[in-house]
Amino acid sequence: MSEPTAPVKKKRKVVLDQRLQAYRGVWVYIEHERGRVHPVSLELLGEGRKLADTLGVELAGVVMAGVDAGAEARGYCQTAFEYGADLCYLMQSDVLGEYRNEPYTQGLTDLVNAYQPEILLLGATTLGRDLAGSVATTLNTGLTADCTELAIDPDDRSLLSTRPTFGGSLLCTIVTLNYRPQMATVRPRVMAMPESQPGRTGRIVEHGLLLAEADIVTKVLEFIADDRRDTPQLPFADIIVAGGRGLGKPENFQLIRDLAKVLGAEVGASRPVVQAGWVEADRQVGQSGKTVRPKLYIAAGISGAIQHRVGMEGADCIVAINNDPDAPIFEFAHFGIVGDVATILPALTEAFWVKLKRQASLPPQEEAA
Repeated sequence: MSEPTAPVKKKRKVVLDQRLQAYRGVWVYIEHERGRVHPVSLELLGEGRKLADTLGVELAGVVMAGVDAGAEARGYCQTAFEYGADLCYLMQSDVLGEYRNEPYTQGLTDLVNAYQPEILLLGATTLGRDLAGSVATTLNTGLTADCTELAIDPDDRSLLSTRPTFGGSLLCTIVTLNYRPQMATVRPRVMAMPESQPGRTGRIVEHGLLLAEADIVTKVLEFIADDRRDTPQLPFADIIVAGGRGLGKPENFQLIRDLAKVLGAEVGASRPVVQAGWVEADRQVGQSGKTVRPKLYIAAGISGAIQHRVGMEGADCIVAINNDPDAPIFEFAHFGIVGDVATILPALTEAFWVKLKRQASLPPQEEAA
């Protein structure tokens, strides 16, 4: 009797319409508001540069702004050049002064149809998610949201978009085989910020928008700034002290706050403690919470499940404290402490407090030494 043969794994096949085969280039939508480019656009330019180099194509920024923006809009293009773009598509119109879905969707759709990129990346911000979904629908193409990794398949130039799924328990890679452009959104702080290259230049391609104000249903009556002075700003924190279910009881979460106060850090949390009501949802780190990239991330009583990992593994330094030596977080933490968090956290807080107090009392020359 012959041995059973293993099933043959069939490789997926890209079958592009002849019209779509001409699509080339990587684009990054440059999001801006009140005169500032959103950091996620700069992060995407760094990632887009890698994709473009792999494909052997140009990296382009896309800037859309009101006519009254004037030279400011060209300044956004210059910023895109300094962070890696080779060229920038600039669309200015009276109807693009404030973000509204209808004119921005038509504008970006017109640009794609005219210049045919194979990849289009946007930040997974409130604006980016709104725009990406409607543009993908208008273009009849695929969109992968909240990606944590982007790569190119060398065999067929396909964009490999990886994102968590099933509540963060698995990572899946999604491919848009038969449509172009391939679209993806990425949350802020997921990708590393590239180094700026001051003085780097590129070319600007201007493109008009044939749309009158009278044709747009929505109107902007007033801009009211969102006051976030008293709310957590985890995505922008340099130091985060986060607590998980391993703390044991809600009262022990104060140990996290005490250490964070001494370090001047933000307080973070895992999903289980947020769901248990120990801390507000704005402090949740992970796939269904905030994505962070601090210089130092201290995780106390957090097991390190994939749902949490994808939100913080980009930290420069991860210190894990857990009484379980086999906890998954020790597999990717830079430093690990095995022990009772209720004992270790107060000891760390005291040690840092003593050190900082001593530094504050030293003369400048002695402190430098």
